[in-house]
Amino acid sequence: MTARTRPIVAIDGPVGAGKSTVARALASALGLSYLNTGAMYRAVAVAARAAGLGFESPDLEAALARILGAITIRFDGERLILDGRDVTPTLSEPAIGELASQLSTLAIVRDRMRDLQRAAGAAGGVVMEGRDIGTVIFPDAEFKFFLDAAVEERARRRYEELAAKGGGPSYEEVLEQLRERDRRDRGRALAPLKPAPDAITLDSTGIAVDEIVAIMRRSIEGRVARDLKPG
Repeated sequence: MTARTRPIVAIDGPVGAGKSTVARALASALGLSYLNTGAMYRAVAVAARAAGLGFESPDLEAALARILGAITIRFDGERLILDGRDVTPTLSEPAIGELASQLSTLAIVRDRMRDLQRAAGAAGGVVMEGRDIGTVIFPDAEFKFFLDAAVEERARRRYEELAAKGGGPSYEEVLEQLRERDRRDRGRALAPLKPAPDAITLDSTGIAVDEIVAIMRRSIEGRVARDLKPG
């Protein structure tokens, strides 16, 4: 394991499982930073769309290489700054989420995001949530969790989130979109969505956020206590 003075907590799982809410709350409870790596993929999608690119665009990878070679992504609190511009409101658009999911299947995108994410979390002291934090980005993370939920529950949460913002697709459309995202994320050849062998898997279906956070916190603090126990 890489020597770090403060730990990395990796939380992976499918869209709608509650990773962002749980990771944010856990980071606050533990006094750690919070990093949403999925937002970084969405930032790439924003940059691609601004350049007029879609997943079916000709010479897509060559165009992406130019974008990724110059792109700058940084967080200001929970605001994401892309090439000097705050694009946070755009990240939640369903079309951006879909394009980000498609682009994430490409090696050129994942390689660049891997480098940026490793640089962002290398010093530790962070809760990172995404799809492959515990399996690819930081397989040596001190603590790993895989947060899941029934697809119907995840679709309900996503539908209510979009509806609260003033519109969006129907519940049935959201459900089908999530099923397609699951097939893509779990079935891709490159860094498929799956729990790390040493991750603790939690199902958040019907469980309050504070209860999930409490379970994670007890697990982390219990391990720290055992590690510090003499003899």
